[in-house]
Amino acid sequence: MFTDEWGSASYKGSKNFDQWEVPTANATGFGAAADDYMERGIDLNEQLIRNKPATFFFRMNSDAMIGAGIHHGDVLIVDRSIKAVNGKVIVAVINGELLVRRLQTHMKGITLIAENKKYGHLQIEEFSNYTAWGVVVYAIHSLH
Repeated sequence: MFTDEWGSASYKGSKNFDQWEVPTANATGFGAAADDYMERGIDLNEQLIRNKPATFFFRMNSDAMIGAGIHHGDVLIVDRSIKAVNGKVIVAVINGELLVRRLQTHMKGITLIAENKKYGHLQIEEFSNYTAWGVVVYAIHSLH
């Protein structure tokens, strides 16, 4: 029983590896000295996504939030698990339309603020069909 594992001192070759282990098998018997100093690459999913099932990507389709650093064509990372509170940039659904605006809550209700003077602020009426869909956590834009 143990003679196969412990009793044999002869070299058995690479046939002991199955096809899944071959790419990771080290043919020389030891790693390169530089491998000890090799750093792991940056994974943008680990850096930018906190809650994977609740995270969505959108492409900004207007320049309404240019004052907040969000430009037309930017990729927005939106987290639905974060509570939409005063001052956050959110994706709002108003009467079936998606809007990206800064949320402002006050005694009179809710106002969605555009950060471009070309666009007016939206005062949410009491019986309007409004939902804070998610909070924008990152905006990725190209410098070209």
